[in-house]
Amino acid sequence: MAESMSVILLLLVLTSYKMSCLHAQDLPILMPHYYEKSCPCAFPIIRNEMHLALLKDPRMAASLLRLQFHDCFVQGCDASLLLDDTPTLRGEKTANANINSARGFDVIDLIKTKLESECPGVVSCADIITIAARDAVLLSGGPYWEVSLGRKDSSTASFNDANNNIPTPNSNLQTLITSFQKQGLSTVDMVALLGGHTIGNARCQNIRPRIYNNSASMAFSEPHLSMVKAACPPSGNDNGVWPLDFPTPILFDNSYYINLVRGLGLLNSDQTLYSEGSETKEIVESYAHDPLGFWKQFSESMVKMSNIVDPLTFVTGEVRKNCRTVNDPL
Repeated sequence: MAESMSVILLLLVLTSYKMSCLHAQDLPILMPHYYEKSCPCAFPIIRNEMHLALLKDPRMAASLLRLQFHDCFVQGCDASLLLDDTPTLRGEKTANANINSARGFDVIDLIKTKLESECPGVVSCADIITIAARDAVLLSGGPYWEVSLGRKDSSTASFNDANNNIPTPNSNLQTLITSFQKQGLSTVDMVALLGGHTIGNARCQNIRPRIYNNSASMAFSEPHLSMVKAACPPSGNDNGVWPLDFPTPILFDNSYYINLVRGLGLLNSDQTLYSEGSETKEIVESYAHDPLGFWKQFSESMVKMSNIVDPLTFVTGEVRKNCRTVNDPL
């Protein structure tokens, strides 16, 4: 018994030493060709499954993009969002920012199943989210950017951080700036990344504060406003949806910013970019006039966000066999 305890203590000391000696320069470096030899079919499989998913439901592009945003803002980009609740783990799916909103988990499951059949235990769920989000934008007519890979999947999740770190649809400008700064993202990154709202829908529950107050910044035409209110009455139909970018809801363009300049932002947290701050207003105006400038900055900011990784994940993380659950211990 004493001998067994000694072995356990030795393992704990070695693990502690390994983690304490781990410096940034010692970490595995994320790289674009990480799966070039171990799983060369990873990119084609993910692209094909995303193409099929968008053919069935064009909204899925925005959903997969949102998955990466909501995952990376909690513990870094480690697929913690994908974990289901268990008796010993409270996941992030039921946090306020995700419940009845985050979707696309079945698409990730399908991609993971295909990859496991080709390259068992190789491609992490965190990397799947990263590639799928990029392909979602590309397949919606948006820009391409090179993704760096090699992330590990966490064995933990944080319900509390999901509630605290992810901005709400009614956040004011300072709250938004603070939330992004906490992740090491600048105001420019913030305005560009929120441009992802050029695709997808918002739930009625999140739209009402915008359409049922007479804000001076709201410039919806009466026919448009009447349509939105018909879809989202003052009460009921909380999970009904309306396009965030009404003119081109499935095309990744810069009309989101054109809408903000016109006072047509559907969420308070969107319109505040133009209505509350001089710096963000200038950025919005520049993207409204320069779609390629928006694409360039969005791509750079997506790379920056996707590289938010907790260094300890490289030590304690794993490549999950099923994205919804941690691997069984050996």
